[in-house]
Amino acid sequence: MTDHPICLQALLNKGVCIPHPASVYIADDVNVDRIHESAVLHPGSRLQGKMLSVGPGAEIGKECPATVINCQLGAGVSLKGGYFEGSVFLDQSSVGSSAHVRPGCLLEEEACAAHAVGLKQTILFPFVTLGSLINFCDVLMAGGTSRKNHSEVGSSFIHFNFTPHNDKATGSLIGDVARGVLLNQAPIFLGGQGGIVGPVEMEYGVVQAAGSICRQDLLEEDHLFQSAVAKERWAPYKTGAIRAPEEKWRKNVKYLASLQGLIGWYRAFRVPMMPKDPYTQFCLEAAVKLLSASVAERLKQLKKWCGKLPAEIWEPRFSALEQCLQSPADTSLLENVVKDLKPASDYVETIRALTPLQQEQVQQFFEMEIQRCSVSSESL
Repeated sequence: MTDHPICLQALLNKGVCIPHPASVYIADDVNVDRIHESAVLHPGSRLQGKMLSVGPGAEIGKECPATVINCQLGAGVSLKGGYFEGSVFLDQSSVGSSAHVRPGCLLEEEACAAHAVGLKQTILFPFVTLGSLINFCDVLMAGGTSRKNHSEVGSSFIHFNFTPHNDKATGSLIGDVARGVLLNQAPIFLGGQGGIVGPVEMEYGVVQAAGSICRQDLLEEDHLFQSAVAKERWAPYKTGAIRAPEEKWRKNVKYLASLQGLIGWYRAFRVPMMPKDPYTQFCLEAAVKLLSASVAERLKQLKKWCGKLPAEIWEPRFSALEQCLQSPADTSLLENVVKDLKPASDYVETIRALTPLQQEQVQQFFEMEIQRCSVSSESL
């Protein structure tokens, strides 16, 4: 008879490093076969969920207690402390202590965040780095070429994603998907103690000065944005009055199309080009489901927002967009790329091996998907 609960004892038996077993909680619904024997569970770790998977060399709770529920961790991932649920962390990504990562987050290879960071429905492409004390929900961010040349968000930054009239149709694209997946774009820098009022689109190479609040698209590369010190203002304001609906609609359509394209990218490119080990496959399968759920979440928020506008105009447009998103992206261009490409040792090296023509085909795939969704949702 063992001194430990069955699941915990099973992990000890397979060789998982658990320095202080009495302080670790493994729920009965955890499948121990989805936890690699080289994983490390520090004191205060709490693992829950039948879909949980922990890859080779992954480490949980190094800095403080960590609760991890139905997340998928790739090789070498480090979740140093806090709360993590319903999110995917690809190889070598990391999050510092006191984190609050709610469902719908995808951190790709070597993306990282420091301590006390809050995320929800957040997608970070490879190498993107977040400082500490950040709230960065409903954002997709790309940019950079390596760990030494990456997009970064300074400490105490906020993405404002909730409006006075109670909607979250505010997802921001910092960089884009079409070029971002190629890992060859200039980094974007968002200075500390600043913020973005979503939805905003931002070009590669943009620098937002520390302390600035951005309320506009920044679409010229290699430019510095610095907001002026706000003057006191007292003016009439009607809660619920929606300004520039066409612009907000366009940004939501582009965000949704980008997510739909990413689903096609994972299915047609990542899955065939990535290693076939079970832990990588757990992450990829979960990422596709997560992106599909992200499309549903953004649609839900957009529908709520459309409900505050004239129904005869906006309901047909929303229905057309929704119908468009029910059909998968045409991935034939990506399939052609994969057919002529030999997988490298890892995902990043595979991307770097793409020829200029293959890069062009990848970008064209995403642009076609954005165009398809945009045309379907034009005024009827």
